[in-house]
Amino acid sequence: MKNRFLFLLLTLGLLVAASKPASRPTLYLIGDSTVRNGSGKGADRMWGWGSFLAEHFDTTRIAVRNHAIGGRSSRTFLTEGRWDKILSQLKPGDFVMMQFGHNDNGPLADTARARGTLKGIGEESEEIYNPITKKQEVVHTYGWYMRKYVKEAKAKGATPIVLSLVPRNQWQNGKIIRGTGSYGTWAADVAKAENAYFIDLNEIVAKKYDALGDETKLKATYFVEDHTHTNEAGAKLNAESVIEGLRGLKKCPLNKYVKK
Repeated sequence: MKNRFLFLLLTLGLLVAASKPASRPTLYLIGDSTVRNGSGKGADRMWGWGSFLAEHFDTTRIAVRNHAIGGRSSRTFLTEGRWDKILSQLKPGDFVMMQFGHNDNGPLADTARARGTLKGIGEESEEIYNPITKKQEVVHTYGWYMRKYVKEAKAKGATPIVLSLVPRNQWQNGKIIRGTGSYGTWAADVAKAENAYFIDLNEIVAKKYDALGDETKLKATYFVEDHTHTNEAGAKLNAESVIEGLRGLKKCPLNKYVKK
């Protein structure tokens, strides 16, 4: 009788466990306004590609959370505590897509933003007085911050995916200016050094922009007022380009959640 009772309890426990839905993994997006502009609802006709990325995934099996925010650099996304909030929720099986660079080229300690990072991927640093926070701060290279995101995501059992920044509507000799030799190359270097997945979004999108032929046509088709922020069509093109790059990463487990 005792053994039968224990068997019934075990069977009931297995049935209860089987009835609970498995926790979905989450894909977190971190970056600047080219990933999420404003509230992500198309204010002033400006959209980031992160607002349309979920359309390409089976969201019954994976959640997509766009935590990118306009005006941030690889440095300020960290120093404002935004990464810590994600890190506190990050669990094994999750994914983090990161795209920074557009705002990293700014001043280190101006009174407007104080968001710049040191150039490159080295271990150099510089101590500054931050007039925004009114505190001393040690500023690192772009690569230092990107490595931190990659390493800490891995430590949580998540899969980091580094993306090079989307190109601006800037041309030279009949071609879109690439991010080679700067943030595009540095993003690739960080991914390689840390054995992380890398999507060369800069080059994938630039080739598509090149096909339109010139700055005026590109602006009319995919941009709004400036050379950085895309309209809905441009953001959707960039989201499709992210998926194109992802599909090229044959061993990346995120691919199994992409719609066929």
